[in-house]
Amino acid sequence: MKRYLSFDIETAKVLPPDVRDVLKHRPLGIACATAVAEDDTTKTFRWHGWDSNKCPAGQMTPKEAEKMVTDLMELSAKGYTLLTWGGTHFDFDVIAEESGRVNECAALAKNHVDMLFHIFCSLGYFVSLQKAAEGMRLPGKKAGISGALAPEMWAAGQHEEVLEYCLQDAHLTLQVARQCEQSRRLAWITQRGSKKELALPNGWLTVQEACRLALPDTSWMDAPISRDNIIRWLGKAL
Repeated sequence: MKRYLSFDIETAKVLPPDVRDVLKHRPLGIACATAVAEDDTTKTFRWHGWDSNKCPAGQMTPKEAEKMVTDLMELSAKGYTLLTWGGTHFDFDVIAEESGRVNECAALAKNHVDMLFHIFCSLGYFVSLQKAAEGMRLPGKKAGISGALAPEMWAAGQHEEVLEYCLQDAHLTLQVARQCEQSRRLAWITQRGSKKELALPNGWLTVQEACRLALPDTSWMDAPISRDNIIRWLGKAL
């Protein structure tokens, strides 16, 4: 059984409201990141930049982002399987750009479990973490803050609130992962309010394993997303 370390980042760049494709506005910068270890849910990790007054900086420098990559590699070497919700096409892609350690980030990404990527490889579309939490009858996210609001709040000095939100996402990701593995299925609530399920006979797959799944039928979609577009940045790592 995998020993998970759930990981999440919040970006620093304040964007206009209702931006649909955040990655089109890169470089985004990294405001902060958090992780929670499965074997001890009180064991948490926090990363962010520091200014000259030893207070949280607006965003992490390349060296600070590089140090975070080193930390994640060391944690992985200690036996943790990194776990994210969307880390393949977002978190690790952003970290690779901000740290300059593209090869290392690609290696971390291919060997980690990205539940959203597994879902996408199986179904051809995405499911939100909140809707998955609802389907698995878990508490879900707290109201009042979102990933879209986090950069603005961080820039306004609400560092602890953003760090707590980021950590809550990491906790929720871990809860969903384990509950799904125990029941060998993922349940989620659709936009129409109905419940759907995805069988997980072998539990969650790593990115490398998920890439071996047969392409799903997306002929019913107007503009299906290409799997290749999501993993292109990984290059030869796959």
